[in-house]
Amino acid sequence: MPMGASVAGLLEVFDVTAAGPDRFVGVTGPAGTDGRQVAKGTQALGQAIVATAKRFPDKTIRSAHAVFTRPVEIDSTVELTLDVAHQGRSTATAVVAVGQGSRLCATVTVLADVPTPDVVSHHALRPDVNTPDDAHPARQAMAGHELRLVDVVDVNSPDEVGPPELYAWLRCDPIPARDDLAKALLAYFTGQLGISTTMRPHRGVGTAQAHATVSTALLSTSISFHETVEWEDWLLYSHESTAAGRGMSYVRGQVHTEDGELLASFVQEGLIRPMRQLDTSIDAPARL
Repeated sequence: MPMGASVAGLLEVFDVTAAGPDRFVGVTGPAGTDGRQVAKGTQALGQAIVATAKRFPDKTIRSAHAVFTRPVEIDSTVELTLDVAHQGRSTATAVVAVGQGSRLCATVTVLADVPTPDVVSHHALRPDVNTPDDAHPARQAMAGHELRLVDVVDVNSPDEVGPPELYAWLRCDPIPARDDLAKALLAYFTGQLGISTTMRPHRGVGTAQAHATVSTALLSTSISFHETVEWEDWLLYSHESTAAGRGMSYVRGQVHTEDGELLASFVQEGLIRPMRQLDTSIDAPARL
């Protein structure tokens, strides 16, 4: 594992190893630049995608739905156990349990199939937003990761008030050639801006203190892959929060290539709670 967080290291984390019938093991990687001591939930999602792809090598991953129940500790290992619900000639489904020791951290239901020629075909157009050259560079989360925000300078600033929408251009180095690793990487970054999208209308000078005492967590992510996940340069992640209330948020999004191809769609549910007094000592970037 390379020292420090990096896209290259993240791909190694995704590439879990077989450890027996329907069992895989993987590492969790080091802390990122934000000081977070637990892995993002979408890291387990990426590992489950790769494990299922290795279990069904004659098929391609089409969708995955993850529910995150406990945090994954970093600088450790994880175990992935597959329960094959169905394996046919055209489709296969596995429920992947991701755990550390006796702790179940996530369950991921993954659908795989054998692609066939189009019967009908259409897709949502890429949003007409500023290009990467006109977007605002964001703080680098890891080596080989470049994020640029459209019409927003800092997603965590109380001054960034607007509709519950966020658009972000992402560039990664390296871009994996393997389909399963490319899908795992694309899925991983769906978890980066969902909560920020929900919080955007609720910021402002008067809410700065309240925002500083909010605790958030990603509870579930569903992603569907529409095409072979291949790209050359930038990806556009589009986010829209369509509902927030009763301590929960709901976000839907899409991932387009720079030339307009729709690679994936995703939805997320997040938890939003008042932060316990015990936790307010945690640096804000590590808990937002």
